[in-house]
Amino acid sequence: MRHRLFIPAATALLFALAACTQDELAGDNRLPEGEYPVVIRATGLSVEATPLAAPSTRAAVDGDWQGVTSVALKMGDAVKEYTVTASTDFKSATLSRENDPYYWTSRDPITVSAWWPFNKADITQMPAVKVAEDQSKLADFQNSDFISAENRKVEFNNPTLEFTHRTARVTIELKPGTGFTSVAGAMVSLVSLSADNGNPTAIKTYNASGNTYEALTAPQTVAAGKPFVKVELGGGTFYFRPQNNVVLEAGSRYKYTVKVNATGLTLEGCTIGDWADGGGESGAAELGYIYDSNTNTYTVYNANGLMNVAELVNGGKTDINITLDKNIDLTGKVWTPIGTDYDNAYTGTFDGGGHTITGLTITTNDQYAGLFGYLGNFGKFGTVKNVVMEGVQITSNQIYGGSIGGVVGYSWGTIENCSVSGSVSGTVYVGGVVGAQIGGSITGCSSSATVKGTVDVGGVAGQTNSSATLTACYATGNVTIEINPAKNIAGGSLVGMNAGSSLLACYATGNVTSTGSSTGYMHIGGFLGNNYTTVTAGYWKNNHEQGIGYNRESTEATEVDGSIVTWQKAVDAMNTALQNAGSEWRYELNGALPTLRKQ
Repeated sequence: MRHRLFIPAATALLFALAACTQDELAGDNRLPEGEYPVVIRATGLSVEATPLAAPSTRAAVDGDWQGVTSVALKMGDAVKEYTVTASTDFKSATLSRENDPYYWTSRDPITVSAWWPFNKADITQMPAVKVAEDQSKLADFQNSDFISAENRKVEFNNPTLEFTHRTARVTIELKPGTGFTSVAGAMVSLVSLSADNGNPTAIKTYNASGNTYEALTAPQTVAAGKPFVKVELGGGTFYFRPQNNVVLEAGSRYKYTVKVNATGLTLEGCTIGDWADGGGESGAAELGYIYDSNTNTYTVYNANGLMNVAELVNGGKTDINITLDKNIDLTGKVWTPIGTDYDNAYTGTFDGGGHTITGLTITTNDQYAGLFGYLGNFGKFGTVKNVVMEGVQITSNQIYGGSIGGVVGYSWGTIENCSVSGSVSGTVYVGGVVGAQIGGSITGCSSSATVKGTVDVGGVAGQTNSSATLTACYATGNVTIEINPAKNIAGGSLVGMNAGSSLLACYATGNVTSTGSSTGYMHIGGFLGNNYTTVTAGYWKNNHEQGIGYNRESTEATEVDGSIVTWQKAVDAMNTALQNAGSEWRYELNGALPTLRKQ
C-alpha cells in the first residue's frame, strides 16, 4: 500500500500570505524570509485501519498513524524531527515543528525526504531495515515496518508527499485439506531469509485473524527450491518450496492461500493485497512424504519430500526412519546432507527400496558430504540400504580434511546394497560409497564413480577403521590421487587405507593414477593402498602391477590375469568365501565383470 501525504499550507500560513503586499509577491517566486513554515497535513493513509482499541505502539503498516509521534524530514543537507499530530480516527495527521522549522523561500518546488522510524542518536541517517524475529504479537509485527518518502518533489500550492513501505508484506491464509478438518492452532513461519543487516533468517508470523498470518520482511530474494513457508500443525512440520525465486520487494504485499494436507501443502494461488503489486507465483507444493507415527517412518515420494526429511533430521529428529516410495530426481536442487556431524548424526534406518536417486550435486566446504553427511555415532548406529545413486557430482573444498562419499561421508553404521555412479572429489577420506567407515559394515555395495583426493582415497571407501567390515563390494571407477608433498599418501582402487577388522570377497578394476610427489610415505596399490587386516578372496585387475601398496598382513589380493586367474575363478572363490561366512550375497558372471545379487 502506498501512502499519500497531502501537504496544503496551514491556516496561519494562508493568513500570512493574504497579508503580503502585491509588490512582495510580484515579479518572481521569492517569498519573505522566515514567514512561511513548512507544515504538512498528512491524509489518505488508511485502507485497513487498525481498530482504536487494538493494543499497539504504531500501525503505519496498515496506514494508521496511531502511535507514530514524529518523523525525520530532510531538506537539502539538513534533517529535522517533525512532530506527528494524528486526527481523532488516526487516518490523517499533521506534521509540524514548533521551533526552527523549515521555511518556504520561494514558490518553486522543493525536494524532501522523510522516514520513520529513525535513530535519535543520529537522525541524519536513514536506518537500515531490520525486522523482528518474533512477530507473533501485534506490536512486534507493526514495529517491524519502515516507511519513507525519498527525494520527492513538493509543490508550494499543492504540496503532496508520497510515502512507501521499505519492507515487504507476506500474508499466509491457511485452509484445511485432506486429512485435516481444521487448521486452528497452526504455527506459521517464514524461513530461509537473508541475514543482511542483522535480519532474522526465520520469522514467526502474526495471526492477524482466523487462519490468516502475516509478517514483514526486509527486501530480498528467496532462492527457488529453498523452504519458504513453514507450517507446524498436528505434530507435523510442513514446508512450501517455491519452484521459482521469490522476490520480496519493498512496498509490495504477497498473499498466499495454502491448503494443508496430511501429505503436504498445496499452494492454491498467489494474489497481491493492498500494498503495491509485487507479483508472485501460483502452483502446488507437496510435503513429499507420508508419516506413520506407529513406526516413526517417513515414506518419501518426491524430491521435496527427501529435502524435507533431511531438514527434520538436521533439525534434531535424528532417529526417524525413511523409506523411498519412488525414484527421486534431485537435479537442480540444493542438497544438504542428512546428518551434519557427530552430535547430529543420522541414527535411524534409511531404506531406498531399490529406487534410484539421480542428480545429487554438492559443492561444499563442509567437512562431511554425501547423500548422508554423518551416519551413526558411538552407541547409536544408523543404517542406509537399498539405494542407487546415479550421476552424483560431489565436490568438497575442505582443505583441512573431511569425509566425502557418494552415499555417506563419515559412517559408524551399516551401509548395504548401495551403488554409486558419477564423480566424488575431496581431500582426505574420499570414497565412491563412503569416505570413512569407523566400525559398522559395508556390504553388497558397488561404485563406478570416478574418485579423486589426496589422502586415503578409494573406489569404495577412502578408509575403513576400527571394527569395520567390508564384504561383497566392488569398484570399477578410476581413482586419481593428487599427492600432497607434506602428507602420507594411501590410495587404492577399492580402499585407500584398509584398517578394519575384515575384508571379504571384494574386487576392483578401476585404474589408479597419481600426480605430484611427497616427502612422506606413498602407498598406492591396484587393490588397496594400506592394509592392516586379513584379506579373503580379494581380486583386482587394472593398470597397477602391485595389488597392495603397503601390507602389514601376510594375506594378499589376487590379480586377475585372464589366463591362470580368470573372472570365473574369481567369482567361484568369492562365492565360496561368502558361503563359508554365512553371507546371503553372491556374485554372478553374466557379462565382462561380476555383479552382485542377494539370495
